[in-house]
Amino acid sequence: MSDDTVHAAGCVLWRRSPVDGALEICLVHRPKYDDWSHPKGKLKRGEDPLAGALREVEEETGCRAVPGVRLPTVRYEAGGRPKQVDYWAAEATGGSFLPNSEVDRLLWLPPADARHRLTQPRDRDLVDALLDALDPR
Repeated sequence: MSDDTVHAAGCVLWRRSPVDGALEICLVHRPKYDDWSHPKGKLKRGEDPLAGALREVEEETGCRAVPGVRLPTVRYEAGGRPKQVDYWAAEATGGSFLPNSEVDRLLWLPPADARHRLTQPRDRDLVDALLDALDPR
């Protein structure tokens, strides 16, 4: 791995719908990039990736979360540098969203709708990984 790799972490945040109990996945809209993604962000120097993932979830969504299984790590290039994002499944346990300059909108969607709304194809695989983790066959 290159020394200039940007390390980040995030979660595929989920809950049971307060209306019908169906699974919903949280997506955030970042106005800077005009994209829909899972909550994630760069790690602080020396920060544990899981701690960073939970911090980013709370900062971006206002939700507290209980971490679950580790999901696949995503690697890609961003701004000419390699980027590695470690992900976990996480169940939302409370909190409330307040729009801010980094994230201006939040949606809770059924998995199929979340897959469709995600801007980056690489993020869609994480929805499938979450479904496999929550319902192992």
